[in-house]
Amino acid sequence: MKDSSVGRQPVVRLVMRFLQGALIGLGAVLPGISGGVLCVIFGIYKPVMELLSSPVRHFKTHVPRLLPVILGAAVGFLGIANLLSFFLESYPDQSVCLFVGLIAGMLPSLFREAGEQGRTRASWVSMVVAFLVVLALLGTLNVLSVRIVPNFGWYLFCGFCVALSVIAPGMSFSTLLMPLGLYTPFVDGLGHLDVNVLLPGALGAIVTVICLAKGIDSLFTHQYSCAFHAIVGIVIAATLMIVPYQSFAASAGALAANLICLVVGVICALALDRFNSRFPKDN
Repeated sequence: MKDSSVGRQPVVRLVMRFLQGALIGLGAVLPGISGGVLCVIFGIYKPVMELLSSPVRHFKTHVPRLLPVILGAAVGFLGIANLLSFFLESYPDQSVCLFVGLIAGMLPSLFREAGEQGRTRASWVSMVVAFLVVLALLGTLNVLSVRIVPNFGWYLFCGFCVALSVIAPGMSFSTLLMPLGLYTPFVDGLGHLDVNVLLPGALGAIVTVICLAKGIDSLFTHQYSCAFHAIVGIVIAATLMIVPYQSFAASAGALAANLICLVVGVICALALDRFNSRFPKDN
């Protein structure tokens, strides 16, 4: 008798890839999370970068297996924007704590990926330097309380940051946009399919991929360990900067709610990593 589980396996794999794509799309929008980091964790960063850096050459081989991921990413990216905007406005501290928990739960997997080709002294140095640089940069922006009026040019910059968060794992676009006051209007524009936001954002993302994809792909190919350990440093620093520390001391209720969201985020991330480990990676 034919094993029916064999026939179901391709379907399960397609559904899994779609869900992974949706999470990558979510990661491209959610504060503090990088779509590129999720690509790394899901084991599809290499084929994604190969497709982006040489789309003509890899179109026939890579698009069919990445199509569920691409569709899922589009759904996750655009579909979550309105919901995200609502929760950030209604429950800002709890939402951010949930995001922080998700990032914390993904760090073990990211650190494991960083050491896949070994660790050297240069790897640790790159991680510490990246951590200190990002912490200093974001800390300075917070102290200065920099705010910018969004326009076509700044939405181009938003598109640049979105693309960078995919091709350079760990570079969450919200990390740069939130201190500048651009994150909320950009997400609102995405959620309402505002052409004045979508057009410059898409243009900025496309130009960024064309200009930087090959260079970043080469960097991670030849300096894998140093590059990924730098990512770990960036993720840790960016996460520390978005934690709503003041809300923890506001009241016992706020403390409890924030801690619950943190724990839920960690549990969800660890469960996702465990579930994902059951499927082979597209390396």
